[in-house]
Amino acid sequence: MNEPAKSTNQLDALDLRSKLAAGEIAALQLVEACLARIAAREPTVQAWTSLDFEAVRAEAREKDRVRDEGKPLGPLHGLPVGLKDVIDTVDMPTENGCPLDAERKPDRDAVMVQRLKDAGAIVMGKTVTTELAFMYPGKTRNPHNPAHTPGGSSSGSAAAVADGMIPLAVGTQTGGSVIRPAAFCGVTGLKPSFGRIPRSGVLMQSHTLDTIGVFASTPRGAALLVDVLSGPDDGDPATQGEKPLRLLNAPMAKNDPPRFAFTKPPGWAKADAGMRTSLEGFCKSLGARVTAIDLPDLFEEAAAQRLVINLTEMAHHFDRYWTADKDKLGPQTRDAINQGQQILASAYLHALEWRKKLNASLTPVWAEYDAILCPAAPGPAPTGLHSTGSSLFNGLWTLCGTPAMTLPVMTAENGLPMGVQIVGAVGEDCALVQAAEWLWNWAGKPTLG
Repeated sequence: MNEPAKSTNQLDALDLRSKLAAGEIAALQLVEACLARIAAREPTVQAWTSLDFEAVRAEAREKDRVRDEGKPLGPLHGLPVGLKDVIDTVDMPTENGCPLDAERKPDRDAVMVQRLKDAGAIVMGKTVTTELAFMYPGKTRNPHNPAHTPGGSSSGSAAAVADGMIPLAVGTQTGGSVIRPAAFCGVTGLKPSFGRIPRSGVLMQSHTLDTIGVFASTPRGAALLVDVLSGPDDGDPATQGEKPLRLLNAPMAKNDPPRFAFTKPPGWAKADAGMRTSLEGFCKSLGARVTAIDLPDLFEEAAAQRLVINLTEMAHHFDRYWTADKDKLGPQTRDAINQGQQILASAYLHALEWRKKLNASLTPVWAEYDAILCPAAPGPAPTGLHSTGSSLFNGLWTLCGTPAMTLPVMTAENGLPMGVQIVGAVGEDCALVQAAEWLWNWAGKPTLG
């Protein structure tokens, strides 16, 4: 395998933040390490759509000046962050992976981008997305083996973090677009509860499902980024009533180790035999901390109901592309929009009821367990670039709106990473991160590279 070598900029985001604040490294030094890595590996990985090396260097020099003058530093001061190219940025194009949006230049930053800048982050550039954040693949390759997919739709964000090009990145998930590429590329991916991070200025595919997520090398690095991005926004009704998260500094809910429920979700038989064996062995090694359970029967219908919502709302939000020139869209995108146009209103309204039904059925589970353990993907990243892989084990949790995280704690026989998915109750993001951090430490703090 062509394993990427570990580099300075691949250190945990919290370690980098401390070193930057203490003056042990300069923002420009970190940025130069990132740019050198990008220059060396981008021809193979192809994670980026927009980069401006000189603009990034100038921003890093400004961050160093602020620190040298003793001014207050934001929680992400000097940390490079990559943005999926469905997130509006005023100073670089946002093309949504779509030829119909080629050279599109937004007139304002997305709300989350402004929060990143206010926190002192350095926006490194835009990372590759599949077309309109759906299933038509982009150019990105898996950094562990370029003959394999990196997953999607947040392919560039996952690959860039996994390859050490940047320590942090932002993506989106409507089915499995954060958790799956994180698993395939071997990084930590965190999808918070639905509505935690505002979507104003982000391409909308499904207002019921679209969720902002993040990529990092460790659970705490992911938590750091979510803390900055979270909180209410008048432009996104899904965030009403939300408060900024404090995942990093939240007091431990309890002193005892977390209790995990291991479950085989619908479709378990379709998973790779090696993944099933590895995950069962991983859970068995946790001993009494894990109990095998069955999901409620309602979950057998979750995938079909999520798809009804996704396709119906996709047909609505993407009608402008269909009308402008549907023949310029990829076949997967065209087919999905066409299917969505045929769905009856009664079927769509019925599907919308399932989030409450599924979460209500999980109430007994959360009364006894802190988190659910299940596959992050059916196996390691598949060979070939014609598909981004299956979101079979992700979409049900996106429909529920629960927080979910994947940790790269397993390895397939072919050397590619595999992820364990950890799922928490809706709104219990702090408890999920605490359980993930415990599991990360228990597994020996796996490292990239």
